[in-house]
Amino acid sequence: MNELFGSSRLMRGLVSSAAWTCYLFLLLPSLIVIPISFGNPGQIEFPPRQFTLQLYRQFFTDPAWWGSTVQSLFVASITTLVALALAVPAAYALARSRLPGRAGLQGLFMMPMLVPVIVLGLGLYLQFSNWGLLDTTAGIVLAHIMLTTPYIMVSVMSGLHHSDVALETVASIMGASRITIFFKVVLPQLKASIAVGALFAFLMSLDEVVVAYFLTGTNSMTLPVKMYSSIRWELTPVLAAVSTLLTVLSLLIALGIIAMQSKTEASA
Repeated sequence: MNELFGSSRLMRGLVSSAAWTCYLFLLLPSLIVIPISFGNPGQIEFPPRQFTLQLYRQFFTDPAWWGSTVQSLFVASITTLVALALAVPAAYALARSRLPGRAGLQGLFMMPMLVPVIVLGLGLYLQFSNWGLLDTTAGIVLAHIMLTTPYIMVSVMSGLHHSDVALETVASIMGASRITIFFKVVLPQLKASIAVGALFAFLMSLDEVVVAYFLTGTNSMTLPVKMYSSIRWELTPVLAAVSTLLTVLSLLIALGIIAMQSKTEASA
C-alpha cells in the first residue's frame, strides 16, 4: 500500500512539474518582452541597458498606433454587444425548444469554431469584395460577430444547463409571457455566464489577426494587423510596448473570466 501511494505521489509530482515547465516555456516570451518595452527606444535589446518610458510615449503619440488601437477597441466593443444580442436568445431557444432538427441547427451555429480561420478569412474576403465591405469597419465587425457568437452561445448554454427550469415553469403558470420569463427569470440566472461570454468575445475580437488581415486596409486597420505589418516591414521597438499593454489587458480579462466562472460554479 505504501509503495502504491508513493508511486502515485511521484506520478502527480512528475505531471505537475511537466505542466509548470510547459507553462513557464509559454510565459517566457512575455517575460522577455516586458523589460524590453522599458529599454532603448532606438533598438530592441535584452536585457535593456537603460530604463525609459520613451517607447510608451511613442505609442500614445503616434497617430498610426493610437488610431489602430482605438479602432480595435471600437470593433471589439460593437462585436461583443451585437454578438450578445444574437447569441443569448439563440442559446435560450435552442436549449428550451423542441424544434425538429435542433441538433443540426446547433451544429450550424457552431461551424465557425470548426472551420480553419484562414479558410474563413479567404471566404469572407471573396464575399465582402462583392458587397463592398473590404477595408470597412462594418465588414470587420460582421466577421468578428460570426467568429465570437458561437463562443458566447457555449457559455450561455452552459449557464442554462445549471439554471432552475422550475422557476420558468412557475412563472408560466402564473401567466407570465415568454418574453417576460426570458427577461425577468432567465437573464438574472445567466448574468455570470453572459459576462464570461462577453469578456471572451471582447478578447477574441481584440486579438484576432488572421481574418482581419484579409479584410482590413489603411482605413480600418486593427491593432493586431498593425503589429503584424510592423513586424514584416519595420520591426520597431514600439512593438514591445504594445505587446506589454496587450498582455496586461488580456491578463485582466482572463482573470475576470476565471472569477466569473468561479462564481457560476459556486452558484450552481
